[in-house]
Amino acid sequence: MLINRDELARRVLEGEITCLDDLNVVLRSMIKDVVETAMGAEMTGFLGYDRYQKSDTSTDNYRNGFSQKELASKLGPIEIDVPRDRKAEFAPVIVKKRQKDIGGFEDNILSMYAKGMSTRDIQHHIKEIYNHEISPETVSRITDSILDKAKEWQHRPLQSVYAIVFMDALFLKLRVDGRVKNVAAYLMVGIDLAGNKECLGIWLGQTESAKYWLGVLNEFKNRGVSDVLIFAVDGLAGFPEAIGAVYPHAEIQRCLVHQVRNSLFHVAWKDRKVVATSLRAVYTAPTEEAGLMALAEFEQAWGRKYPHVVMSWKRNWTELATFFKYPEEVRRLIYTTNPIESLNSRVRKTVKGKSVFPTETALFKALYLAVGEATKRWRVRTWNWPEIMAQLSIFFQDRLQAYLC
Repeated sequence: MLINRDELARRVLEGEITCLDDLNVVLRSMIKDVVETAMGAEMTGFLGYDRYQKSDTSTDNYRNGFSQKELASKLGPIEIDVPRDRKAEFAPVIVKKRQKDIGGFEDNILSMYAKGMSTRDIQHHIKEIYNHEISPETVSRITDSILDKAKEWQHRPLQSVYAIVFMDALFLKLRVDGRVKNVAAYLMVGIDLAGNKECLGIWLGQTESAKYWLGVLNEFKNRGVSDVLIFAVDGLAGFPEAIGAVYPHAEIQRCLVHQVRNSLFHVAWKDRKVVATSLRAVYTAPTEEAGLMALAEFEQAWGRKYPHVVMSWKRNWTELATFFKYPEEVRRLIYTTNPIESLNSRVRKTVKGKSVFPTETALFKALYLAVGEATKRWRVRTWNWPEIMAQLSIFFQDRLQAYLC
């Protein structure tokens, strides 16, 4: 026996329905309502008078019932009633003649969500456009339809070798056991041997440790990545140790921009400009030896007042100084995590309207859609890539020989 549609909707919202088939029935019926309401509004605009009103005397055209049409959707087939006019001149826009798929409607909702609109923003937007109510819960369920695709993307096979892999974190608020906590979302961006960028994955973690990163990198390797030439990362605790265990031949470049920023955080405001200039002499030096001399001069000038800053540079020097061995073309690319910080910035702007995420699933869904929206712009390969690749092919000749033949 068929279940009444309104009854199904009530039971879903009250958490009584767990059957996926029944849930799809509700979602299909809601989409049917929106589409039919929108087409009715289109017909009113076309004829110049509303349904049940007296027809405009300036036209001899009028409503002429409905025709049924079946549309394919991600939730299954949807039957809609298409309004007809006597002269068969009406051409609906939301579902065009001969159109057989309504996936675009769902895609529009996903696109709005990906651009940072909240479920309630989308609800109000649909109301303004189509004059039809669609609940925030319905929007959430439509966006949830992307989860399978997101999980498939997260576990997709990757390329065998990446020239450079950038990793950085952005911090978002997540409700955990009834309390709001800051959670780090780690995004990884790779540049392949052709100079093309891609986001390799999204990982959520409340702690940083070598064990955690070991799991991430083992997953990375299981997806087909046999080698990475250079990792450019922020100072993620435990990450260098994990890289050494999984990719022992990979170079590690710690982000100099983050290092300087963290150093200046511990410096009095009145000294920051002078200290920043002194530190600049360290990382703009032509060679590592010159950089060490500049660091020694910095220690002599500021070591008594800011010993913790000097200690930080000395402790991290091995990973901070990696870029010195490369020419300027490569240095400019790897000394900072700017390529991924740019992605993080766009993602952060997209999700800023969602102050607290209720679950990890909701957070992952929002990040996946935001990343997809941001990476649509990645059409051009990395600037100056032929010169960069020429240098890398010499520095890593033995490791790249099999891939560049």
